[in-house]
Amino acid sequence: MPSKPNIVLIGIDSLRADHMGAYGYHRNNTPHIADFASGGTLFENHFSPHIPTTSAYANMLTGMDMFRTQIVALRHKGEMHPDVRPIHAILKEAGYTTTCVGFQSPSVRNFDTYLNFEGWGAGPDGYSHKAENLNAVTLPELERLAAGDEPFFLFMRHMDPHSPYLPPSPFDRIFYQGNPADPKFTSMQPVMDFKPFCDYFASWMPEGITDAKYEVAQYDGAIAYMDSCIQNIFTAIENLGLTENTIVVITADHGETLDEHECWFDHHGTYDNTLHIPLIIRYPGKMPAGKRVRGYSYMMDLVPTILDLAEIEPPDLFDGKSLLPLAKGEIASHSSEFYFTECTWMRKHGWRTPEWKLIVALEPDFHFKPPVELYNLIQDPQELNNLAGVLPKTVEYLRSHMEAWIAMREAETGLPNPVTNQPGWHGSEGIDYFDSSQQAYDTLHIGDPGAAQRLQAKLKQ
Repeated sequence: MPSKPNIVLIGIDSLRADHMGAYGYHRNNTPHIADFASGGTLFENHFSPHIPTTSAYANMLTGMDMFRTQIVALRHKGEMHPDVRPIHAILKEAGYTTTCVGFQSPSVRNFDTYLNFEGWGAGPDGYSHKAENLNAVTLPELERLAAGDEPFFLFMRHMDPHSPYLPPSPFDRIFYQGNPADPKFTSMQPVMDFKPFCDYFASWMPEGITDAKYEVAQYDGAIAYMDSCIQNIFTAIENLGLTENTIVVITADHGETLDEHECWFDHHGTYDNTLHIPLIIRYPGKMPAGKRVRGYSYMMDLVPTILDLAEIEPPDLFDGKSLLPLAKGEIASHSSEFYFTECTWMRKHGWRTPEWKLIVALEPDFHFKPPVELYNLIQDPQELNNLAGVLPKTVEYLRSHMEAWIAMREAETGLPNPVTNQPGWHGSEGIDYFDSSQQAYDTLHIGDPGAAQRLQAKLKQ
């Protein structure tokens, strides 16, 4: 048995914490993860500050924020800042062998082994078997790593909560028994009328769908399907005799917006359904079993926590902090205020406190939302009532805190705030920034109209 612990990091794309039974969701869709959590420590208020995937995984794997990595956009071009090293580079210096499953990104360069799996669309049966495909390549690799003499770092990216939500039977109907195309429903009308995404939705949603609750149920079913497959990973770790000497982490890159905020079935928007993510860490004897931590924690805290647990003296300084003091009850929380950004389909930033959420648009967005949004998170946790127009002093107070924090980080790093300088971030040829919401609406698009039409014709047949 290697003297240093093995590390298994399960990163789950688009998994929001409040849609997990383990986090109190009313649907019991994560029984295996809940059982896993009973043997480890669950962090209740864990956040991903820099949305979406590319920037979030950079934070997750480096312990740095986006000022250090200089990665803030989904369509980031080039590499991370050269002064930043990901955890697998640090672990390799400490004698680890490293494997990455299912991901290519600036933050995952130079793993020893890369394995891919089919992780997006539907298979021949019309369902998406993402987690089974991941297991098919991961389980043999886990056996290979367990047979070696070196400690290992295994990072895998699960894709099931990411659209398209097409969980295989019985998970496709486990939370919905009605007719999703019943004409009495109208909640899908604005979704399918949203031109930037309508062709994408039509390429995988049922023909004539009228009930948005059906797609929410499919998202929850995809999580339940993934949960059942992740149990195979847990079982393999146990059967290979790795449990006592392996740090296992479950987390996400970001959450997901479903039928809320007019950011339908995607992960843009900086509302809490996108920022609030799960974090569960199990390491017998080192992480308290069955502990739930209420203090605030952040994506950048993961690397220093893993190194602390592995008793590896970090050769680098991190923006995050180890979570062991929170898990042991030595401190109540890390800072409860934080700066957040988004650069996917919209370019925004903001400041969040336990009471307030300020969202400031850096250019007009394709949802025609106001340039400034302010929410009282205590009175309005769903972020439905924008108070920016009636509480201007609160807006200015939060904005001044945000701008002071940005100036501090720019001075500390000697680097500019990347979200304020991202020409062409949306990938539209010849346009650096949008001048109006209408321009953004008319320009941005995902999906193939032909593919959507062919699928709908096939469904009719």
